[in-house]
Amino acid sequence: MHFPEYRARRLRRTETLRSMVREVQLDPQDFILPFFVRTGKGVKKAVSSMPGHFQVSPDMLLRELKEPVDRGIPAILLFGIPEKKDPTGSEGYARNGIIQRTVREIKNAYPDLVVITDVCLCEYTDHGHCGVIKDRDVDNDLTLELLAKMALSHAQAGADIVAPSDMMDGRVAAIRETLDEGGFEWLPIMAYSAKYASGFYGPFRDAAESPPQFGDRRSYQMDPANSDEAIREVAMDVDEGADLIMVKPALPYLDVIWRVRNSFDLPLAAYNVSGEFAMIKAAAQNGWIDGDRCMMEALTSIKRAGADLIISYHALEAVRILQGESRTSRKK
Repeated sequence: MHFPEYRARRLRRTETLRSMVREVQLDPQDFILPFFVRTGKGVKKAVSSMPGHFQVSPDMLLRELKEPVDRGIPAILLFGIPEKKDPTGSEGYARNGIIQRTVREIKNAYPDLVVITDVCLCEYTDHGHCGVIKDRDVDNDLTLELLAKMALSHAQAGADIVAPSDMMDGRVAAIRETLDEGGFEWLPIMAYSAKYASGFYGPFRDAAESPPQFGDRRSYQMDPANSDEAIREVAMDVDEGADLIMVKPALPYLDVIWRVRNSFDLPLAAYNVSGEFAMIKAAAQNGWIDGDRCMMEALTSIKRAGADLIISYHALEAVRILQGESRTSRKK
């Protein structure tokens, strides 16, 4: 049998050779680590559907941040769990709301850490939807004013980036205008531009205590079947002033990440969401897969598809592996 001169296996013989020609390399700087913050002191409440993640009070969060900061993770994404909820989510834009207080404490303790704040009302409303309800649906235009108010309050508290995740039409423009008028024309917006109505958000809703009390979010989040629409959504956010764009979820939408990457030249984030995280964890705990190997393979696929930044609950574990920490030492 005659082989061609090129043999692909030549460069696969050893790990050193494989690493030398590897096309995609994960790095700690690629990651954004999410946290769930609630009122109180000394609170560290496990999220049962997300092993290794917790609802934490601000004081405990400051302790939790030491390792990711020391390991070079550049940014975190904050979600708030308020003491009380109401129809308009007023705690979300209160000057001393949970996120506003937490941001001030973080920036005092870790001034160089990039603090990104989620801008959405779902965690703060008693009905669990992402905006103001009118006739049992979210009223888009009434919601814009509150989202802009929320973003401004985060900026005033010291946030480095605001990230609207609500999927209201026109919210990037409304937030940009309000930030500019408030003297924060330099503050970036990371838009959840193509956010799908996904079944992979279940564990997050446990962690953030934000399931809808009626109906669902399909009237404002995207239909999972649509890819062309994602390009239109991203284009609108870019036109309205987004500085970074995002696809969420990540793994079921790698094709969308690829299309967005090839259509726009802004920094692109992908959200490796709670359900994606939980599936790997559950399968690993049952001994069905090698959890670490599957985690790194999944995260690599997201970067290979074109994401510049990966928001992931795996982030700290992945960075430990990248920095050569053995599985045995991590279990101690």
